[in-house]
Amino acid sequence: MSGGVKTLTVKPDEADMRLDRWFKARLPDMPFARLQKALRKGEIRVDGGRVKASDRVQPGQKVRVPPYQAADAAAAGGGKPRGPDDQPADPKDAALARSLVIHRNPAILALNKPAGLAVQGGSKTTRHLDGMLGHLKFEAPERPRLVHRLDKDTSGVLLLARDRQTAAKLGRSFKDRRTRKVYWAIVVGVPDPKAGTITLPLSKAGAKGSERVEPDPDDGQPAITDYVVLENAGNKAALVALWPRTGRTHQLRAHMAAIGTPILGDGKYGGKAAFPDGELDRASAGRALHLHAREITIPPGLPDAGATITAQPPKAFRETLDLFEFDPELSAAEDPFEDFK
Repeated sequence: MSGGVKTLTVKPDEADMRLDRWFKARLPDMPFARLQKALRKGEIRVDGGRVKASDRVQPGQKVRVPPYQAADAAAAGGGKPRGPDDQPADPKDAALARSLVIHRNPAILALNKPAGLAVQGGSKTTRHLDGMLGHLKFEAPERPRLVHRLDKDTSGVLLLARDRQTAAKLGRSFKDRRTRKVYWAIVVGVPDPKAGTITLPLSKAGAKGSERVEPDPDDGQPAITDYVVLENAGNKAALVALWPRTGRTHQLRAHMAAIGTPILGDGKYGGKAAFPDGELDRASAGRALHLHAREITIPPGLPDAGATITAQPPKAFRETLDLFEFDPELSAAEDPFEDFK
């Protein structure tokens, strides 16, 4: 056992860390399942209050740590070698993780995450990007840290902090919406008008494991998305650039469905309308979620500040672009959001 109840103080260099990441750094032998159970039961407290894994800690806060049975990697794995984050070691993971890197400097890494790879694990997700980050240390003394997320089925650019101080800076930048992120989506139908702003509050609904967000003008959290149609194929489909001004769960998917142009392949929010008859239905690419985090701008105060990192879309997305003869490089040669700044 780890002993009795302990109280630990958050250090200055741990500012803005997610609570689950803080536990992983300070108490690496605490099993993930035990951490989740302790959070659900309220055994873990910060300054006396109940907390969630996603809450962020601040210097000077007092964290109550309950007793736990320290993980034994050999026993837990039956003597088999373990990979980063206590996942089964896979020689292919290192090559995969490194192949995703599209930008690297002393403070950050940028990856082009493939669709279908979860960013973090869960009860039914054992292979995930978070578990591969130990392969991306390069010359740094520690593994990089996640500072934002992408849905499992969303592809595109994902920033990682290579040290705790950068993680804090990026965390504040994302929280304050000072980091610009632009997505591409192929939608069914064409938004009208072809450029605009969707202001539609959203609320979470559904049981754990099947959560979704729904429009909730009265009690929902503010959610704002700017959009511009880059190209369209008659009234059948359009390539749309999206700039989420807020960061709600599934915001872009819910907003595009709400205005009657669901993202192609998004059955969760678009239902049958996201899988139209005709060309798209016959194309195998039409079954994938066509949402791609196209670019992100490095915020001030970091190396390469102001530079825009661009991620190429995955094969399914490119096949659909070809199907409609869309040329996004030409369409997006200039900033589509110049008039929105």
